[in-house]
Amino acid sequence: MPEPAPELLTKYRRDLHRIPEVDFDLPQTLAYVRSVLQPLAAADKRISVFSPCRSTLCCLFNRGSEHATAIRTDMDALPVTERSGAAFASEHPGRMHACGHDGHMAMALGLAQHLALHMDELPRSVLVVFQPAEETTGGAKVVCQTGVFEQHHVDRIFGFHLWPDLPKGQVASRPGGLLAASNETTVTITGRASHIAKAADGRDSLEAGARFLLDAYRYMDERAAEEPCLLKFGHATSGSVRNQISAQTVLEGSLRTFSLAMGQRCRAELPQIAARDAEALGCTATVHFSEGYPPVVNDPALFGLVEAALPELARVPEPLLIAEDFAWYQQWLPGVFLLLGTGTGIPLHADTFNFDEAILMRGLQTYERLVRIP
Repeated sequence: MPEPAPELLTKYRRDLHRIPEVDFDLPQTLAYVRSVLQPLAAADKRISVFSPCRSTLCCLFNRGSEHATAIRTDMDALPVTERSGAAFASEHPGRMHACGHDGHMAMALGLAQHLALHMDELPRSVLVVFQPAEETTGGAKVVCQTGVFEQHHVDRIFGFHLWPDLPKGQVASRPGGLLAASNETTVTITGRASHIAKAADGRDSLEAGARFLLDAYRYMDERAAEEPCLLKFGHATSGSVRNQISAQTVLEGSLRTFSLAMGQRCRAELPQIAARDAEALGCTATVHFSEGYPPVVNDPALFGLVEAALPELARVPEPLLIAEDFAWYQQWLPGVFLLLGTGTGIPLHADTFNFDEAILMRGLQTYERLVRIP
């Protein structure tokens, strides 16, 4: 078996790009990944392929070491209709690998091929994790709860995400906070309907919602002066007709924070603002925050080892407001998450998302050095 070449990684990526699947429903993707990994296990009894939980595959390269390194990749796609024009475009209507997970899998499969060739050179065992549902409910947490890391003595984990805003092929990260915690936020304000000609008989939930929106944004600007954080609402509904005071207003948005303390503070104080603004107009308010993902916080000590192994590693100057369920792994064990530049500027989740597959070799080469850190 030869070393994985750029052509092989391109094949993996394009094959997987054609069969995007979402959430935990990944039968074709799992079959493809297993078809690559199973022959490696058949050829070497130190390699095993197993599923610790639903729609998850792990490949263990067992060196019999005291500790193991984990590599994580995600497999799910998005409910997006592809308009990239690529010759290898999605064959599944309404689904697309628009976030680079096909590239993530290609790098991990290439790494598995490399590890099989170099088992005797590895300083420690390696567990490669292929997980579902990064884009939806956070499949990483389910993997962690299985105990697979404790069972195989994993004491560190690494992962990658393609990143359009970095130069093509550049690998970057930062110690500490890298990506934000995400809490989907729903504010419901309830008032009383009345004809606008008798507005005094109503309780204007729309005005209360407008007041809250502006007060919440001012509050978040004050918090952002202390540390990076953000709350924005992208969807709102209110009322039913133009000449009636609205009885209910619903604002839907997302809260992003980088520390558990700031997240807790915002989730405690924003409902107080909503209640105050609603009460001023005779309305009531409820604020619901989803559990969401914790912040991605790179372990400083492990990051130091990564920088020593990757002298070309660029530092991201400020934390980024995107969320990633890799954060759940970092709640269980030290981890470092890295970004791999595509250089295209095409946003993640865009229906035109694409990239030059040459960057995948850069990601693979980075993984090869990370698994060799003692």
